Amino acid sequence: MNTDTDAPRGVLHQRLAEGEFQHVRRPPSPALADLIEHYWYVSWDLRDLPAQQQETLPHPNVQFVVEPGSTAIYGVHTRRFIRPLEGAGQVFGIKFKAGGFYPFLRTSVSSLMDRSLDPAKIFGADAARFDMEVSASDSIDAMSSAAERLLLAHRPPDDANVVRVSTLVAGIAADRSLTSVEQLAVQSGLTKRSLQRLFNHYVGISPKWVINRYRLHEAIAQLQAGAPIVWTELALQLGYFDQAHFIRDFRRLVGRSPAEYARNEGRSRN
Repeated sequence: MNTDTDAPRGVLHQRLAEGEFQHVRRPPSPALADLIEHYWYVSWDLRDLPAQQQETLPHPNVQFVVEPGSTAIYGVHTRRFIRPLEGAGQVFGIKFKAGGFYPFLRTSVSSLMDRSLDPAKIFGADAARFDMEVSASDSIDAMSSAAERLLLAHRPPDDANVVRVSTLVAGIAADRSLTSVEQLAVQSGLTKRSLQRLFNHYVGISPKWVINRYRLHEAIAQLQAGAPIVWTELALQLGYFDQAHFIRDFRRLVGRSPAEYARNEGRSRN
């Protein structure tokens, strides 16, 4: 288990202004690939430097985050996540596939929206042992192996809806032309009402929210790439009726306009 997956999306600052910052990922074993998206590891070293702020956009995934003093399982977070970084530190995480945490929770994942859960409620005493094992590890591979042991020991029975919903969400992420729930209903053969129930129960958020977030992730990726942008064309590509609605949604989630974000990212690359 030593191959990085593709570059992470949704990280608003790809590098810190000063100091060292590392973000790497590892895929799960085939035995857990239906439930787990990947394992991730973030570390930073800002000793003798001013604190800096890292921001990430939300994903439609439950995350099990191991960090000294604040280990928890987090439901879908609907706003951008803002984290001040100072000194030196590290965080390890398990990113469940969309729908992949439902078999562990066994109740609607929407109950975790913008909330956290004590891992002991799912994994019992093994949660504390896993926390200590990760804290004592010196590499993402060792941490990922510990996560594999924990998850395999508590693996729930197969649920066909997990594969169904994770496939739908993966399709939304990959298909830039999919910009409405109506399109998703046609592709899936489900009614809009059935999609709403399925996503609420298994993903923890609505299909409309998932589509909107992935289209904004696409906008961020294009801005980070530094290519010339025609804002009206980008807005239409992402399914917006006009540029004003796109800018409004972008500013609400990212905290600044697309043009401001592009200028700031351009400076950070120089």
